[in-house]
Amino acid sequence: MPIYEFASEEIRPLTKTTFGLVQLQERRDLQRLLRANIAVVAPDTMVIAEEFGDWDESRRRIDLLGIDRDANLVVVELKRTEDGGHMELQAIRYAAMVSTMTFDQAADVFARYLTQIGKTDTDARAELLDFLGWDEPDEDAFAQDVRIVLASAEFGREVTTSVLWLIERGIDIRCVRLQPYGLDGRVLVDVQQIIPLPEVAEYQVRVSEKKRKEREARTDTRDWTSYDVTLGERKLTALRKRHAIYQVFRYLVERGIPPEKVAEHCGRGGNRRLVSVDGEVAGDDFCRLAKEALTRDGRNFDPKRFFTDDHELLHFGGRTYAFSTQWGGSAWEQAMIMLRDAFPDKGIAFTPSE
Repeated sequence: MPIYEFASEEIRPLTKTTFGLVQLQERRDLQRLLRANIAVVAPDTMVIAEEFGDWDESRRRIDLLGIDRDANLVVVELKRTEDGGHMELQAIRYAAMVSTMTFDQAADVFARYLTQIGKTDTDARAELLDFLGWDEPDEDAFAQDVRIVLASAEFGREVTTSVLWLIERGIDIRCVRLQPYGLDGRVLVDVQQIIPLPEVAEYQVRVSEKKRKEREARTDTRDWTSYDVTLGERKLTALRKRHAIYQVFRYLVERGIPPEKVAEHCGRGGNRRLVSVDGEVAGDDFCRLAKEALTRDGRNFDPKRFFTDDHELLHFGGRTYAFSTQWGGSAWEQAMIMLRDAFPDKGIAFTPSE
């Protein structure tokens, strides 16, 4: 659909053009402009590298590499061609290559990038921590996913078909169209996310998540062992892992131990297993206040990742706390052992259910 100029006497359509015709080049112009204004194609993202290629036996380079507020890496691939080329294939390759990046590696990459753009007086590590809203690095939460942003003047059917298929398989990938127009010697660019469409993105995510869970259910090899938990004189039976550790956490808080102190014994990243707000509030109010508080700190709050029902929230010292539901594998077992050993007088024990 064209863009119109509303003049005093008439409505005139703007003239479509191409980046080639207006002599805007892919790297010298588009990449340079977007690296300083990355929110145009990837909101809530900070660029940590340009032309990144720290891997062996490859001359390929990621146009722009970023990090988002949720500590996910963001691969941004740019094309000024009229069909997008094979950019989705390149981006998938790049995403796989950076997927194992650690926080320390990202800080080193970011430091080199800051030097490259002349910001030699900026502490890359501190800047990265500040952007993520962290007091210290949390490797368990860092780079849990890699998002892909494809930005091009247009996308051919091969690209869009591939992207839609990848979205159905749970890959966070999107297409942002950059359509240039000419107006009185100036270049205007209409920027639109076309896949997934913003108004249906949430629905598509839900559908993709449903399909992903169905596929996982057919091939699931995870450990679904239930556990019996002893808490002093009480014994709870056949609890899933998340409920087992929640009951231990609740038991200790109800016996006067501050939630923050209990969280210290929940393994690496224990401070992120807990969210709290001022006052004694109920579920809906807690979720609203928690979201507001974390947004101010540049973080996201997903109620599904915490025990937030009214009967699950914990009240202590004039505050309300929600405990994480995200437990499993060795992290769960390590946290259970640490909690048991840190409070030996509380009679905590756990064994697999028969």
